[in-house]
Amino acid sequence: MHSSTVLLLLTSAGAALAAPLHPRANACFVIGSTTLPAEVADVVTSIQSSITCSSTVKTISNVPDVTSGSTSFSSVNFATSKQTPLQFALSKFATKSPLASNDLATFQDELNVYLATEAGIRSVGGSLAIKVPKFFLEFQVSRIQTAQGNAPTNPALTVEHLLAKVLKNAAGESKALQDQVSALAKVLA
Repeated sequence: MHSSTVLLLLTSAGAALAAPLHPRANACFVIGSTTLPAEVADVVTSIQSSITCSSTVKTISNVPDVTSGSTSFSSVNFATSKQTPLQFALSKFATKSPLASNDLATFQDELNVYLATEAGIRSVGGSLAIKVPKFFLEFQVSRIQTAQGNAPTNPALTVEHLLAKVLKNAAGESKALQDQVSALAKVLA
């Protein structure tokens, strides 16, 4: 009896260890089979109900063109620009003054399509150049929320933390462009 209990425990442990740590989401934009990092899988779960996918238009790495609200990724796709990812982000996702007057919903829709497309790209093991404009959009959303009196409480979503993420991922960009982002981090009203 003792040996059968040990065998049962070992079999159960083996089955538990073989189970995936993060179950695959069936979001329309997750087209590949590469395991997503936990934080990306969590994002997929949180945004998939607000994202629709085109059945005909494909974007980066054959990810379907995704839409959130009235924003489609194809209308804000950095990869079709002749600019560097950070140049594109600074020009396309610029805010107006005063910062609090920006339409947070529009910036959130733009961020959602970037988050969805990034998850799709990661699911096929594609290039992660999308991280520069994606982090810049997260940075802009955080700035607007802060200016509107609703600063993020999650440490990973603060302006300061997201500034560091933008700069880290844009390390190959010019210092002048990086300095523009650093200057924006000081404008929170």
